[in-house]
Amino acid sequence: MAHPHFHCSVAVEPLADQTFPERNEFAFSYTITIENRGDVTAQLIGRHWTIVDANGKVQEVHGLAVVGHQPLLQPGERFQYSSWAQIATRHGTMGGRFLCVTEHAEVFHAEVPEFLLADSGSLH
Repeated sequence: MAHPHFHCSVAVEPLADQTFPERNEFAFSYTITIENRGDVTAQLIGRHWTIVDANGKVQEVHGLAVVGHQPLLQPGERFQYSSWAQIATRHGTMGGRFLCVTEHAEVFHAEVPEFLLADSGSLH
């Protein structure tokens, strides 16, 4: 029996050129690395993100693909992409999951644990 598993890791950087504190606009770039640690070929189909600012305002993002791609990963392969998010406070959180399907049409989710959207220089 197949054991599908995508492992996800995240790196976050503030986007200074897209951040405007006077307008309560704080932008962050994030790079996601998705590695197929399972024993079956599988494809990432879609995404669901929950983004929460420090005031508790929630943004939900759903959609097909990631930056226009639906990567098909053999066991051991990885895919990396970068995107960005904007919130109204200096820090917040983001987390979610990817909808995936194996080559045998078995659906599974790859969880992306909640991560911090923040400029490390602004944290005390």
